[in-house]
Amino acid sequence: MRLHILGICGTFMGSLAQLAKALGHDVSGSDAGVYPPMSDQLSAAGIALHEGFLPEHIPSDVDCVIIGNALARGNAAVEYVLERGLPYTSGPQWLSQYVLQGRWVLAVAGTHGKTTTASMLAWILETAGMKPGYLIGGVPHNFGVSARLGDSPFFVIEADEYDTAFFDKRSKFVHYQSRTVVLNNLEYDHADIFPDLAAIERQFHHLVRTVPANGQLILANGQEALERVLAMGQWTPVQRFEAVSHATNADWQWRLDAEDASAFSLLQQGQVVASVSWALSGLHNVHNAVAAMLAARHVGVTPDIAAQALSQFNSVKRRMEWIGEAGGVTVFDDFAHHPTAIHTTLAGARARHAPSGRLLAVLEPRSNTMKLGVHQQALAESVADADATFWLQPSHLDWSVRDVLSQDSSAAFVHDDVEALIAHIVAYVQPNDTVVVMSNGGFANCPRRLLSALQARFS
Repeated sequence: MRLHILGICGTFMGSLAQLAKALGHDVSGSDAGVYPPMSDQLSAAGIALHEGFLPEHIPSDVDCVIIGNALARGNAAVEYVLERGLPYTSGPQWLSQYVLQGRWVLAVAGTHGKTTTASMLAWILETAGMKPGYLIGGVPHNFGVSARLGDSPFFVIEADEYDTAFFDKRSKFVHYQSRTVVLNNLEYDHADIFPDLAAIERQFHHLVRTVPANGQLILANGQEALERVLAMGQWTPVQRFEAVSHATNADWQWRLDAEDASAFSLLQQGQVVASVSWALSGLHNVHNAVAAMLAARHVGVTPDIAAQALSQFNSVKRRMEWIGEAGGVTVFDDFAHHPTAIHTTLAGARARHAPSGRLLAVLEPRSNTMKLGVHQQALAESVADADATFWLQPSHLDWSVRDVLSQDSSAAFVHDDVEALIAHIVAYVQPNDTVVVMSNGGFANCPRRLLSALQARFS
């Protein structure tokens, strides 16, 4: 089959392209911006890439055009497909039909932690010898690529609630025929397509409705939005987990064995069944790990094997990814963009990397929800663990970062361009500082440019 993918450099569509290529299809694609790391993965897979959405990029003998959800009516390539009557579909639908049919799908859904939890789960299954397939919205360091077909019935997928395509406004995850489902958490996000939290809860319930009675749902206790989702109706057994200190009726508990969360234990009915000592930190990652361990247990992986896998887990690119060190200043790159994710990431960074030194956060408000200003009032509180923050005021943002941060008593600096931002940070830092750069976009390669500038200063 000759396929052309519109929006191929997105994390989902680029991963889909690699799976299609591995199945033996002839794959090409177009995107508005062809850039690493996805462009590198695609080129390495032998997939032809085109810059821009020009109709002439679509092969004349194409069998199907797969259209990404970032494309809308009015796009030149989309209009060409419709006018010529070319066969087209969405990425999630193609994945469901050609990759997921007949497989045991383990899906990880939630506002935060999907990429990390799915990566943990895939690595646990790999360590257990189960050779899973997977599609993840990031690059797990343990695997080196964001997707693979695998060599077993098991397939792990990061299950996104964002809509499917301009012609299918259901959430992506309803297509996946999931049997094991992690519901990690649920908060308001994606304000460009969801009017309120209740609308997202309804989509999550659509996912719950697709899980068979011999499947399993896994979630943390105390998630009010997820409990409302289940109250709409459920037909599948649920496994709940929580911290030992909560001491309610959860099936599983976890206990910290190190203050920075670099070690923890999993308990069942008060008895320790596995202990983990690993390279990660932060309560959010313990939460993610426990969810992954319980999902793996549903397909037969014992907690002790899961713990062994997690002790060797090397996280995901752009999830507190170590970029380098210069003059005693350490630089990390992180994907966090929602206030909750920013807060939990910085809390973990404070405990693990900056217990005595300063913690500096560098942020780009970039997501569609941020552009609409939905979370702006929570931003100042989300960076409370940082000693100083450096913000980019993007030109497309129609609200003032400076005005929002004026309520914050800590040191907060705002710049209109990345070059000035980097220059200020370089002048500000001192040895033993930890700098965390946070954005869900390219941020003009800020982390690596910052490291280069620091190396020049301290050389």
